[in-house]
Amino acid sequence: METTLFPHIFLFFLLTTTASPEYTRPDPRPLVLRKHDRPDSDPQQVHISLAGKDNYIRVSWITTDKKVQPIVEYGKSPGKYDTSATGENTSYRYFLYSSGEIHHVRIGPLEPTTTYYYRCGGHGPEFSFRTPPSDFPVEFAVAGDLGQTQWTESTLAHIGARDYDVLLLPGDLSYADTNQPLWDSFGRLVEPYASARPWMVTQGNHEVETFPLVFPHGFMAYNARWQMPYRESKSTSNLYYSFDVAGAHVIMLGSYTGFDADSDQYRWLSADVAGIDRARTPWVFVVVHAPWYNSNLAHRGEGESMRVAMEEVLYKARVDVVFAGHVHAYERFTRVYNNKADECGPVHVTIGDGGNREGLAMLFENPSPSISLYNEASFGHGRLRLFNSTHAQWSWHRNNDEDSIMADQIWLQSLSSSKACKGTCTKSRNDEL
Repeated sequence: METTLFPHIFLFFLLTTTASPEYTRPDPRPLVLRKHDRPDSDPQQVHISLAGKDNYIRVSWITTDKKVQPIVEYGKSPGKYDTSATGENTSYRYFLYSSGEIHHVRIGPLEPTTTYYYRCGGHGPEFSFRTPPSDFPVEFAVAGDLGQTQWTESTLAHIGARDYDVLLLPGDLSYADTNQPLWDSFGRLVEPYASARPWMVTQGNHEVETFPLVFPHGFMAYNARWQMPYRESKSTSNLYYSFDVAGAHVIMLGSYTGFDADSDQYRWLSADVAGIDRARTPWVFVVVHAPWYNSNLAHRGEGESMRVAMEEVLYKARVDVVFAGHVHAYERFTRVYNNKADECGPVHVTIGDGGNREGLAMLFENPSPSISLYNEASFGHGRLRLFNSTHAQWSWHRNNDEDSIMADQIWLQSLSSSKACKGTCTKSRNDEL
């Protein structure tokens, strides 16, 4: 669906705003711990994710009862399940901790923009979700470094107060940091939201959870609990993958696995961007944890080696926006490549301000570098609404206790529609030139 809305301001007009001078930055808030209050056979920590073309959905949940079967019954009417699917289950041990039975079931094909009602394992309450649309408009919610504090609750409430289609999470989910029961608490906290809309996540440093000799490879809990569509996108690792939503191709990268030119991730990324059809998915976005551009004093330079290794690949693919977390603040850069403003490079956005227990990263460079257009140390979340193949709106919403204040907003033109940036894009657009 095409539209001619806002024809003048859509040509990469940037609207920048500043925080109100009377606004007081909030302090960290206490942890919110959710206990299991259902029977052992009932599902808990239910969440869904996209699982391939034709609106396939993966339903994931945990039961204390290990005899529950990995089956999902579903249909379009409450309490009427005319279809079912069977999946797989797994579990893991981490020192003295034993997880419950972790179930993953892929259901579909499903109809776009349709509400489905479902039950997990033949027990417990009914849940429902709505599938994303097959065409524009489509809206993403974006929130990084969530954790499970009272600020997390606030962020989730603000996200849930307005409709969206898919949530993107650029790493640092539970902040368990080897304390495995915190993974369970986090799953219960986000269940009302993550069971109703697809949550697409990538790993952060708090998901690594390595321990010398015993758990040298890391990501045991993350991989077991949050299975993403890596096989469906021809990746060999749950730490990096891609998926399509309506007219967008979204690439989730791993900051804490190999990324140099000899790595599996680099080879997979090169093949993935080479296969993008910009006629079908004119928008391309990347989500990663450690930001490649950062004027905050926290985590300075931690994403630099990955930027050096992979930035050219994203630049040649004409990626529109790169979302990152890790730094507990919000920052938006102009279109940039190789540390300089470049109209054909991606906009870089840091949004690691979901509500973590560590608090905000308060200190930015002063003065700000010219490529940094807005920064603020506040908790919040973002919204990315794609109106059509050429025009989109990004907005960042600051948490201000009960209210959610839109503090920053930009209008974007897709690089696939930019005459100045057609020189290097993807195979389909090159074929048209």
